Amino acid sequence: MSGQAARNPYLKDFKYRDTVEVKDGTLKLSKEEHAMIDRFIRINQAGETAAVTIYKGQMAVLGRDPELKTLLTHMRDQEVVHLEIMDRHIADFKVRPTLLQPVAAVGGYVLGVVSALLGVRSAMTCTEAVETKIGTHYNDQLRDLHTLQHAELDELKRSIAKCRDEELEHLDTAVDHGARMAPLYRLQFELIKGGCGVAIWLCERI
Repeated sequence: MSGQAARNPYLKDFKYRDTVEVKDGTLKLSKEEHAMIDRFIRINQAGETAAVTIYKGQMAVLGRDPELKTLLTHMRDQEVVHLEIMDRHIADFKVRPTLLQPVAAVGGYVLGVVSALLGVRSAMTCTEAVETKIGTHYNDQLRDLHTLQHAELDELKRSIAKCRDEELEHLDTAVDHGARMAPLYRLQFELIKGGCGVAIWLCERI
């Protein structure tokens, strides 16, 4: 076990059986494979939870503007669908949700409110920073998942690709709406992006 854990960081502190039956027993995964998927889906659920509440927080401040309300509602609704997808995968793959799920929800809302209070452009900087980090994170997951040859994982790969593509659409939308013209843009961008990285690291492990 220690040798395997040294070769694959996903195995650290992982305690499942040697094989795990998932998707109603139609797929058997090795301990190593399930460890990887377990962490991926856990952080994805937490990330989509935070994404939903970020947009809710921004809407609480900026929602009186009809154009902004329509824009933010559209992006929030897509994040709601992403969260529903990850909730389903949590059940299908027997994944333990992160203990930090409530923190992700509250933290996302606070980030949404604070970014919106700084102005529309800062709210868009927040979206750009978050979606930059999440888009890269989903790409990394897809590269690892494509090394697994189980046909039963195709739906998971497709759903992560869907989420990634829509997150990158949100990024482009934010840039088009002035994200890079916000006051102290680079500082805001790097702080939020770095905070997302820390949150990902914690939610994968706790």
